[in-house]
Amino acid sequence: MNKKIGFIGTGNMSTTIIRGLVGNFEGINKSIYVSNRSREKAEKLCNELDINLSEDNIDLVKTCDVVFLGIKPFIYDKVLSEISSHITEDKLIVSLAAGVSMEDVGGYFNNPTKIIRIMPNVAVNVGEGMIALSFNDNVSIDETDFIVNLLSTIALVDRIEENLMDAVTTISGCGPAFIAMFVEALADGSVLYGMPRDKAYIYAAQTLIGTGKMMLEKKIHPGQIKDMVSSPKGVTIEGVYALEKRGFRNILMETIEACNKKMQK
Repeated sequence: MNKKIGFIGTGNMSTTIIRGLVGNFEGINKSIYVSNRSREKAEKLCNELDINLSEDNIDLVKTCDVVFLGIKPFIYDKVLSEISSHITEDKLIVSLAAGVSMEDVGGYFNNPTKIIRIMPNVAVNVGEGMIALSFNDNVSIDETDFIVNLLSTIALVDRIEENLMDAVTTISGCGPAFIAMFVEALADGSVLYGMPRDKAYIYAAQTLIGTGKMMLEKKIHPGQIKDMVSSPKGVTIEGVYALEKRGFRNILMETIEACNKKMQK
């Protein structure tokens, strides 16, 4: 690993990415640096993963070639104002914050700055996440490939235009909450008819995983899977009918619409 990779902030997402990198790239720990408001928290992570602790954000920026901004959106102004004069044209910034555009980040720097924006979801915790990635004109293809290769160890990485980031946030970022509610409801229904709750969660969750793999790995359209399971006058089509009568699809589409409206406020 020739590049030194820094993480400003050691919250859940940064820590998950760091764990994924350390677990998948032998020796990369020696090239990872972190800084954090709580030094004690950062020290604990450094001791656990044998990574490097920077004295502060400026020290990290001076040391590292790639800087991940793993901080909350409301802290961006403080941190970017602090490090802006130390970001040279050869350094690459990777922003993780929802609602903060590459233009917003670039506005803190006087010189052209290499910026990549990513939107991970919570499933990166188990190496099955989804990460949307956009980059500005200052980032080379090789630099983009480098970041994609790093992140592909913990997620499926998709390069998209930045104007789709809000849509990504609603389906991928918010989606795990809605999917978890769906799984919980399926399990509740099974419990109602006698299945032990622990088994109900396993069956519902594994069915979700398997269905997703059919779509991704076998390239089977969702509607085709529904048709495969729905026999004439069968049990499944009766359930499909019950869902359609209650506006199941409409409810989900309105859910995404509500999330998008909230993001525009």
